[in-house]
Amino acid sequence: MNASVNHGGKRGNGTENGIVGKSPAILSILDQLKSIALSDNTVLLIGETGVGKERFAEYVHQKSVRRFKPLVKISVSTLPRELVESELFGHERGAFTSASAEKKGLFEIANGGTLFLDDIDDLPFEMQPKLLRSLESREIHRIGGTRSIPIDVRFIASTKVNLKDLVDQGRYRSDLFYRLSVVPVTIPPLRERREDVPLLLSHYLREFLPEKEIEISRDALRALTNYSWPGNIRELVNLVLRLLVFVNGKITADDLPREIREEEPIEMLLSSCTKCLTEERGSFSEIVSCLETRLLRHALELSDGNKSRAAKLLGMKLSTFRDKILHYQLTDFR
Repeated sequence: MNASVNHGGKRGNGTENGIVGKSPAILSILDQLKSIALSDNTVLLIGETGVGKERFAEYVHQKSVRRFKPLVKISVSTLPRELVESELFGHERGAFTSASAEKKGLFEIANGGTLFLDDIDDLPFEMQPKLLRSLESREIHRIGGTRSIPIDVRFIASTKVNLKDLVDQGRYRSDLFYRLSVVPVTIPPLRERREDVPLLLSHYLREFLPEKEIEISRDALRALTNYSWPGNIRELVNLVLRLLVFVNGKITADDLPREIREEEPIEMLLSSCTKCLTEERGSFSEIVSCLETRLLRHALELSDGNKSRAAKLLGMKLSTFRDKILHYQLTDFR
């Protein structure tokens, strides 16, 4: 079974409890999660693959009254379809051919603590009513068992896709969807919090090679910050590991993969605004504001924060550029 159990405590060298980031998006989510953690409500973490949803589940557990009890974590996508029920709820001896002994399921193992099911969107359809029943009744039945077993578990789930879309397609039960969505929290992709990239790079360089100081050139850092990171933090971690194999002392732009060095500005801009352009969530003015903000930030990054040069890059009067900086509150550039 590919489950892991954590009994609390801090982890890693992140900004707070293993989460690395100081962007407004991340700080806002941490504030939300601190309040959410104090309740015992089910939490649904929503985010693309690689954004670090497991770390946010750990954060909720560590900030909750259950932090001294087990945190049990497993990805539904790693479980063979025929073993999902046994892994979640356990089985009695003789329940099926290979059941030579009774076995506790993850709900029992997590009793008193928190159970985190990653990739809940991969839960087989036939298992969905059984999970729903356990969440609502707060009791389980082992396979082959005749008695109800009460459980006291804080439940956290995560999904890499929009579960409502699966409901609309008839692939996910609407009653389970609404039960999971008591407190939904969307974790932004890395392209929507680029200001965290330098901090993440420093964090993982220290974590993987603490005894050595690695410098990052300005051009390399600019390329890494501007990159759209389709694989999110997982892609960044893999890149750091790769760089540490070949780099000695300083990371330059030439050390970076071609797709990072040569990403086209228009592709970068569009990828950073994917949510605005594809999810139909904003008005015309909101989409324009999003695109304008990205352009202003990109110009400031290319000019190392020099507003006169940034304004020239955009073909804009300096006074107009300054007005827009104030309007969009881009106060992190001085």
